[in-house]
Amino acid sequence: MRKIILLLVLIISGAVNSQILEPVKWSTSVNKISDTEYELVATATIDQGWHLYAQYVPENGPIPTTFTFKGNKNFLKKGNTQEGKGHVVNDQIFEMEIKFFEGKADFKQRIKIKGNVPFKVNGTVEFMVCDDSRCLPPTEVDLIFDVK
Repeated sequence: MRKIILLLVLIISGAVNSQILEPVKWSTSVNKISDTEYELVATATIDQGWHLYAQYVPENGPIPTTFTFKGNKNFLKKGNTQEGKGHVVNDQIFEMEIKFFEGKADFKQRIKIKGNVPFKVNGTVEFMVCDDSRCLPPTEVDLIFDVK
């Protein structure tokens, strides 16, 4: 009886885990621009068939990609997070013209350092992805940038 229950639990947990979709993987890097300026780069690798929405989308559209950086005494943010060109299309799901990214997208944030390196910059990204027939709920991912 115990073996049957264990087998059922394993089958159910396997079915639940196989339904979790994570079509976007995030990685970070840091580029040194000058002695006092660095560029934080968040790279989204997007599975085929899925698209990640841009930072600026029309009202009543999808959740835009949003970056938040936790401030600390080591740096000042310079301007807003920049994004690549992407694609602008008439989105069938939201019935409006929207910018999104496929395959890969880089988002860049410049910072000015106040003191010595190394240190870490903690951030989060909230984003929404869709394929041609469905959208996943907004997801939030922690990001860590190693400034060296």
